[in-house]
Amino acid sequence: MFRDWPYLYEGDEAYEARYLRAYADAPGAAVVVALDGAEPVGIATCEPMGETHGTVRAAFLDAGLDPARYTYFGESVLLAPYRGQGAGVEFFRRREEHARSLGTDHAAFCAVLRDAADPRRPADYTPLDAFWRKRGYTPYPALACTMRWQEPGGTEEVPHRLSFWLKSLTGAPLPALETQA
Repeated sequence: MFRDWPYLYEGDEAYEARYLRAYADAPGAAVVVALDGAEPVGIATCEPMGETHGTVRAAFLDAGLDPARYTYFGESVLLAPYRGQGAGVEFFRRREEHARSLGTDHAAFCAVLRDAADPRRPADYTPLDAFWRKRGYTPYPALACTMRWQEPGGTEEVPHRLSFWLKSLTGAPLPALETQA
């Protein structure tokens, strides 16, 4: 699912299995699975920001933000035929519910930044910004991190810039950083 635009991630099943096992084993983490019968068709993950990988946590520390106040929403992927039927909304609802049960004030996720003129962008691609805004998330372009992964057809990992989107879950104010309304 991450092989498609905008992520363009060339995955490895063994790595993905280890990655998801880390979520399953992490205290406070949650994995939400969308099923069609017994067949998984989508997955969404979250964990306390203090438990997530260092690159993500470092972006918050570097911005002077307390990771203990955030739950990090990792993956949220759904096979194309199942999109637009409410699973994405349910992914966010369940992860937000879980984050509140952990006592964190905010939810955070990051999205890869791609040039709209990139020739690999499908002509029919619809960005998810409107969907995320409808869920109450605000983009914070100044709050960002860099992750490395191999793209399809590539031979090595390359850097990718990702920026964060935040939402208050408790009414606590969001940080006073540069936002994009």
